[in-house]
Amino acid sequence: MMLSRALTALPIFVAVATAGQAQVLEVGPSPADDVFSVPEGALDQAVEALPGIVARVMERSGVPGLAVAVVHGSDVVFAEGYGVRDLESGAPVTPDTVFQIASISKSLSATVASIAKAKGQVDWDDKVSELLPDFRLGSDYVTAEATVGDFFAHRSGLPGGAGDDLEDLGFDRATILSRLDQMPLNRFRTSYAYANFGTTTAGEAVAAAAGGAWEDVAQEYLFGPMGMDHTSYRHDDFLTRDNRATLHELEDGQFKAVAERDPDPQAPAGGVTSTVLDLARWMSLLNAGGTFDGQELFAETDILPAMKPQSQNSLGHSIATRGAGYGYGFNYKVLANGRVGVSHSGAFIIGAGTAFEIMPSLDTGIVVLTNGGPVGAAESIIAEFFDIANFEEVTRDWYAGYNAMLVNYYAPVGDLVGQTAPADAEPSRPLTQLTGTYDSPYFGPARVEDTDGGLVLYLGPKDMAFPLEHWTGDTFAVAPRSENAPYGSLSSVVFGGDGDQATSLYVDYLDTYGLGTWER
Repeated sequence: MMLSRALTALPIFVAVATAGQAQVLEVGPSPADDVFSVPEGALDQAVEALPGIVARVMERSGVPGLAVAVVHGSDVVFAEGYGVRDLESGAPVTPDTVFQIASISKSLSATVASIAKAKGQVDWDDKVSELLPDFRLGSDYVTAEATVGDFFAHRSGLPGGAGDDLEDLGFDRATILSRLDQMPLNRFRTSYAYANFGTTTAGEAVAAAAGGAWEDVAQEYLFGPMGMDHTSYRHDDFLTRDNRATLHELEDGQFKAVAERDPDPQAPAGGVTSTVLDLARWMSLLNAGGTFDGQELFAETDILPAMKPQSQNSLGHSIATRGAGYGYGFNYKVLANGRVGVSHSGAFIIGAGTAFEIMPSLDTGIVVLTNGGPVGAAESIIAEFFDIANFEEVTRDWYAGYNAMLVNYYAPVGDLVGQTAPADAEPSRPLTQLTGTYDSPYFGPARVEDTDGGLVLYLGPKDMAFPLEHWTGDTFAVAPRSENAPYGSLSSVVFGGDGDQATSLYVDYLDTYGLGTWER
């Protein structure tokens, strides 16, 4: 396909010698972009192709239901629901169905921060230590210097998934943030690691600057003014919606409604519930640089740093391939035709796969929300749509590519996965020597009880019960099931110490960062 080159003036630079010093002066125009033009009518063609794209992807992926909206300028040019919001009830998905949108929440949080910035309350370079004086990380230097932007851009040094294990065990936001100081840190500002509770820290700092609770600030600054009446950071609000989507987890290749997910502890990172129609309004706001329906919520300069690369999250597989970046809550990429895409995906292993993308140079955005765990459905629908809008044809099998990447999220965790208990297992010590309470400064107390001849491990503030099966000697097995321990996980639990009483308890699947040992 031959695409005509957009005729744009390139900047002209002239070197001038002044007092022995070389100065470079820009004397020519500096265009906003330098891209290939898109074929006339291609965007309309992409919108017309959407029902067929959705049908193919739903058939391949098996996701129970999804909703799609496309916005061009301030107009919603497409909004449809497909499939069912609950496999058991069979109730249909509509454009008004409320979904848990998972990590798209990060981009909404960055938008709230941009509004607070426009109000003069906070800036991306403000130090979190000055906004949250009690907050600590494992380095005094990083604690003192890390900014709101550092946490939004996943460059604070927090390792990937920091705090997620505490959330799985039922700890609240304040407790989780107070224990991040025990996390080993990566390199400050020169490493990238995706951490939900890094974004949550940034959100709490913004809320402190605004003088309110995060959920209230978001409602007052963004959701209320935008008329996003079905959007909230509170899980309880989601539970009041009659037209809401049930989570469906992938298990043995089939989607099933297995569990619920209350993400309130990480709300700024993954707690939003919304509809595609509400999110279409928000995408219009982004494309318009902060103005919606004549109301300016922020200037384009307020959010521009959030939507430009601040960390490098994809280097490309060779020197000849394009990389990608992460801003303050947004992914950033450049298409083959030079056009910029700003996006984010969201995923709950136990049942949500979502994505949005805007292409500011086309004044267009698309959002796809599904009630099935991440398999690439949302991302591939968006990729096919923008392929047609830019090139009039789909350039590759996007679903196959995204699916191959995302199925890795379903890999079971634990050192015993795929193993069977030894047939010649050695006996353990008497169970009475293993029972009792063990302590951890990170996870809190662990209690082991002998219940009807078997051991049960209790963890977290809600005393979550984990039955233990004998493996060999003082090693037992636990089969956790949570957002970060997918179906099939199997981990060792090892009691240690000499003498009549065990003095330590080690849980392999909770030892990602060396914190999985409790002491008597």
